[in-house]
Amino acid sequence: MKRIVFFLLLIVCVASVPPRKKTVVVWQPSHQTNTGKNFSEAAVCNGIAEAAMATVPKMKEHKVWSLGRTDVHTADVGSNTVVAHTSAVVDGKISGYAWEILQSNKKQPDIFIAVHNNGGTRRHAVWGYIHYGDAYEAENRDLAATLIASIAAATTLENRGVLLDSTTGRNDYRCASTGKLSFFSLDEHVNTAPIRVLLEIGDNEMSYDFLRDPANQQKIGEAIKQGLSQWLEKRGK
Repeated sequence: MKRIVFFLLLIVCVASVPPRKKTVVVWQPSHQTNTGKNFSEAAVCNGIAEAAMATVPKMKEHKVWSLGRTDVHTADVGSNTVVAHTSAVVDGKISGYAWEILQSNKKQPDIFIAVHNNGGTRRHAVWGYIHYGDAYEAENRDLAATLIASIAAATTLENRGVLLDSTTGRNDYRCASTGKLSFFSLDEHVNTAPIRVLLEIGDNEMSYDFLRDPANQQKIGEAIKQGLSQWLEKRGK
C-alpha cells in the first residue's frame, strides 16, 4: 500500500512540474545577391541556415528571408548598415530587412542569428558581431564567441573574434540610443530578441570556392547548431 501511495505521489509531483520552454530561435540568412561574380551571398547563407535548422537538437526555429518578395524594396540586395536599404520607406514599401525583423518579432524569439558573408577582407575567416551598448552585450558576446569558435574548429576558417557593430565604420545607419553606426538587424530599437548576433562567415573572394560548396555549407550549419546547443546547455536551457 505504501509503495502504491509513493508512486501516486511521484506521478502527481512529476505532472505538476511545468514542461521546460523550448528555446525560440530565428535565423536570418542574407538576402543579398549582388555580392560578386557568380556568387550569391543569399544562396550561400540560406544553405548554411537550412543546414543549421535541420541539425539536432531541434528547437522552435524559424527563418525570415525576404528574397524574391515584391511587396518590399531591396528584397534581394542592400546593406544592413544603410538607411536607404533598411529603415527607409520607398513608394509606401518597407525594406526587405525591415520586413524580416517584423516577421522575427512576431515569433518572440529568445535568440536571433543573422548569417552573412564578408567581403574585401583578404582573409579566409569568420567573425562575430554584436550590438554596441546593448543590455545583453555580455551574453551576446559569449554566444557569438561560442559560435565562431565552433565554426573555426570544424572548418579551415580562421577565428577573427567578436567585434562591435559600431566599429565597422560603414555607411549611415545609427542606433537611436548611442548615435553610433550599427547594424540595423541588431538594433534593440528594431529587433526585440534579447540575444542577437550576426555572423560574417568567410570572404566572398578569399573563400569563394569554399563557400559555394554545399558540403561546406552543411558543415558550417552543423557547427553553428552544435555551438548554440553547447551555449544553451551551459545556461541550463
